[in-house]
Amino acid sequence: MSDSFKAGNGYQGAFGEEPKPAGNDDESGEVGRALLVGLLGGLVSAAGYMVYRRLPDEQRERLHAQVRTVVAQRITELRQNFNI
Repeated sequence: MSDSFKAGNGYQGAFGEEPKPAGNDDESGEVGRALLVGLLGGLVSAAGYMVYRRLPDEQRERLHAQVRTVVAQRITELRQNFNI
């Protein structure tokens, strides 16, 4: 009996293609990358928080003022764009 007439097990390719496993390696690779990015983001934010905690009060207040200014500008920009 030739190979083309053997019973299939769900892993053989069509028209002479190489067999492919049932799992999707592309999806597992993307999940792995997403986990890596999440882990790196967590480490960077933890390091940033540790640096922030060590800042003198004067620098913290300046940082707060800068953040408030940027947020207020962004809110104003969004209101103008959506005509709120």
